[in-house]
Amino acid sequence: MNSFVRALRTPELRAKILFTLGLLAVYRAGVFVPTPGFDASNVMFCADQAASAGGSNVMGMINMFSGGALLQLSIFALGVMPYITASIIVQLLRVVIPRFEALHKEGASGTAKLTQYTRYLTIGLGVLQSTTIITLVRSGNFFVGCQLELVPDQSIPTLLMMVLTMTVGTVLIMFMGEMITERGIGNGMSLLIFTSIASSFPGSFAQVWKLQGWLTFSLVIVVALVVMVGMVFVEQSQRRIPVQYAKRMVGRRMYGGTSTYIPVKVNQAGVIPVIFASSILALPQMASSFGDPEAGWVQWVNTHLVLGFSFSWVYALVYVTLIVFFAFFYTSITFNAEEIADNMKKYGGFIPNVRAGKPTENYLRYVINRIQSAGAVYLAVICLIPLVALVYLGTSQDFPLGGVSLLIIIGVGLDTVKQIDAKLQQHHYEGILR
Repeated sequence: MNSFVRALRTPELRAKILFTLGLLAVYRAGVFVPTPGFDASNVMFCADQAASAGGSNVMGMINMFSGGALLQLSIFALGVMPYITASIIVQLLRVVIPRFEALHKEGASGTAKLTQYTRYLTIGLGVLQSTTIITLVRSGNFFVGCQLELVPDQSIPTLLMMVLTMTVGTVLIMFMGEMITERGIGNGMSLLIFTSIASSFPGSFAQVWKLQGWLTFSLVIVVALVVMVGMVFVEQSQRRIPVQYAKRMVGRRMYGGTSTYIPVKVNQAGVIPVIFASSILALPQMASSFGDPEAGWVQWVNTHLVLGFSFSWVYALVYVTLIVFFAFFYTSITFNAEEIADNMKKYGGFIPNVRAGKPTENYLRYVINRIQSAGAVYLAVICLIPLVALVYLGTSQDFPLGGVSLLIIIGVGLDTVKQIDAKLQQHHYEGILR
């Protein structure tokens, strides 16, 4: 609390915080602005009906990331998902396209180029996803069981205007996120997701209170606090691999001779494996929506691979397996042991008792695989919390106290606090130097 008061008393930091809060307020206000072309009253009725009946896994996740804007079919219905998807695709393409990897190694100029590609891809995905949503709404598959007319005017100009509005909403969200990153505090996109998820907490807690009573509600609060403390501990945990640099002469100056370390987090992959696993599990459900409801395979998919208010051991087993697989897969892409070993050798660095070159690369792979084993189990346990809540609390599968939501809340919160603290220290040092 003392640090927060000091931050508000610092003019530069206060301006950044107020700028960030202002854009977050604009984002939350846009969530409730309906997209022109939809019947707002009918959409609200169908959205309430869908929320009470439990939605699909992918629908629940996108709606959570958009702060409830998806089910309301607002101008921000797509939320940050197109940008997140585009960022992940561009990052994965570094492995496939050598040009992308070369841009990544060029520094600031290459990063700016990759950012531009991400923006273009975000716009393309925005057009694709908005078209898909409007098509599902028109066909009646978006709100299953709701027979109200949601698009009164289905002329081509109206439909194009709806696609354009939702796509522009995505572009506006992307712009606000980048402005927060540049002129505010913290990572803009992460803070937008943080705001969307945090906005769903009161409704989820109210649902537990209404359905289960105050005793279960109190138990949920206690469990939530314990889980959050444990997650903070794990998210802050890291293995520090010591690195020493040999002394070398460059001209008349001596360089090197210092000691540092390579930090390896327990949860090196972050929330990406959970998003990947949820996306893969959404594919069978998407395929079953186009099949005959009476077909055997469609009924099996709806029973075992689609969650509403029921628990499925098949779903849980597949979900955990995918999370573990993508945790190792994504870490192998982001933590390039060969590149780190080559850079250490180039600048005269070495790990004590480990030879430079290939032995260093093998040692780094060995360490990251052992640590990631614990990280993958941690992710799987956290993501099983909403599934357990299905059984004991009767909540929907997008219960916020677990999985993606808590990982993002904890991660973004810690990162933002660190940035505010760094700004405070910088201001304090400037005052001493003056």
